Amino acid sequence: MIQFINIDIYMKNIDEKEKKLKDTLKKLGEINIQHNEELDKIAILKNQKNQLEIEKKQITTSLQSLEEENLKLRTQINELKKDYETSKRKENQFNEKIDELNQETDNLLEEIDKWQM
Repeated sequence: MIQFINIDIYMKNIDEKEKKLKDTLKKLGEINIQHNEELDKIAILKNQKNQLEIEKKQITTSLQSLEEENLKLRTQINELKKDYETSKRKENQFNEKIDELNQETDNLLEEIDKWQM
């Protein structure tokens, strides 16, 4: 009788351990699934981060290129302004010379008119 009780207790113990083992394995499976889902989410976030870093690098490169182009254009504009100012100054000088010549011509014509009378 003692052996039967021991075997029953032993079997009951084994059944309980087996049940605990199954519960633990089930929980581990759920943890792995959750862990895998979290790893998938992390992988997606890493991919998005990498993509954003690539885009940032492209935008930074584009910005740098635009800044260089802007500097070149500003330099060209300044050169054109200087050329325009020089041209305008020469035009004014030319107009002044024409005015002087016109005045001299008028004076000469007046003198000729005086001499002809």
